[in-house]
Amino acid sequence: MLLMDTDTFRPPEGSISRPLLGQRRRSRWLNHVLRELFGTIVPAVVIALLIHIFLAQSTIVYGQSMEPNLHTDERLVVEKISYHLHGPRRGDVVILEDPSGGPIPLVKRVIALPGERVSIADGRVYIDGVLLDEPYLNQVTAGGSRSWLVPPLHVFVMGDNRRDSRDSRYFGPAPLEQIIGRAVFRYWPLPEFGIVN
Repeated sequence: MLLMDTDTFRPPEGSISRPLLGQRRRSRWLNHVLRELFGTIVPAVVIALLIHIFLAQSTIVYGQSMEPNLHTDERLVVEKISYHLHGPRRGDVVILEDPSGGPIPLVKRVIALPGERVSIADGRVYIDGVLLDEPYLNQVTAGGSRSWLVPPLHVFVMGDNRRDSRDSRYFGPAPLEQIIGRAVFRYWPLPEFGIVN
């Protein structure tokens, strides 16, 4: 019987099969890919998700309700932090869930705040009896001789295109909890890049 010292035994050179070498190379390549994936891509995805959920997101304008200031298919960046620090302010352009349950978020302008009375008369908007200055409009406001009291934790929102906007004149004041965030700037199309007013 032949005894062999296994600590010093080495197979003769060239005896490692080519399939075994190929398998080792694939294993090294797979380890490299997994390291890259978990070291770079996964943290990037987690950071992007956290930013999207808590800080900012992008949205697309659908429809004509904010013309002439925003147009369909424009892309906006929506910030989500400021309304955790303070409530919406009059004139803010906000993105909100459709109060009537539709799947597409709405882009509207905050017109009145909680506790205020909104009235429309002679094509103009009044807040607590005072005419609202609306330099962003190029038309009168439909819905005359109507009035709404904005309840607590709600805002009254309208589109800038008052002839073609489904807004608080139709679905009533919007709950603050339905506001996703405030539109801060437009990034597409590039010629329109800039702050949202």
